[in-house]
Amino acid sequence: MNNQNKRSIFAHSKTKQNNIYIMTKAMFINGSPRKNWNTAKMLESAMLGAQETGAECELVHLYDINFHGCKSCFACKIKNSKTNGICAIKDDLRPVLERARQADVIVLGSPVYYSYPTGDIRSFMERWLFPVGTYMYEDGRHITLRDKIIPTAMILTMNCPKDYMQQIGYPAILEENAKVMDDIFGYSETLYAYNTYQFNDYSRYDFNLFSEEDKRHYRDEHFHTDLDNARQLGHRLVEKAQRQ
Repeated sequence: MNNQNKRSIFAHSKTKQNNIYIMTKAMFINGSPRKNWNTAKMLESAMLGAQETGAECELVHLYDINFHGCKSCFACKIKNSKTNGICAIKDDLRPVLERARQADVIVLGSPVYYSYPTGDIRSFMERWLFPVGTYMYEDGRHITLRDKIIPTAMILTMNCPKDYMQQIGYPAILEENAKVMDDIFGYSETLYAYNTYQFNDYSRYDFNLFSEEDKRHYRDEHFHTDLDNARQLGHRLVEKAQRQ
């Protein structure tokens, strides 16, 4: 993957493990096709919070990468598998998954398309989560291939307002993602940004479901708070990782 597909920010703070100081690694996955709009800005703000708390950060844009979802090869589930929690498929996503396996914090970001995160973020989740999870339970608990809690989160941006989002049942659908990440990695949060401003120039598009003026006003009144919430999320997740 080239430098256009990732961005690393280094900070001087480190955590101590076995009397050795180790940099906390935080990874941010952009599942939006846009690199400079709402989802990306939320991820960048969360990354800033992580950086301020002492993490080494990387932002990955999935739409720059040629990959597919799980192919049901089950290489990660065969007895004596050598995959060690990393998808066996060797494609352009493989290096990202290898780095994700070493991360201490992972945050996914996606716009909501027809009630769900984007196809790219879902495909990434299949390839990232399935090899770490297992088909094994012990004492009623799911066995996963991790040796510590990995704080995770999903940032979701959407065109619809908060009240309408709740009315049509989005939380029940979207928070299933956090439930799976919590099961696999031990901790997860969900952060929403509602009623987002979608275009630079609304005059170019057909619409009558909402008002551009209302959208702009809402953005000016609320998006700075959304960004601050994302920044605090980055702080919180890194602090949780460092306390282990």
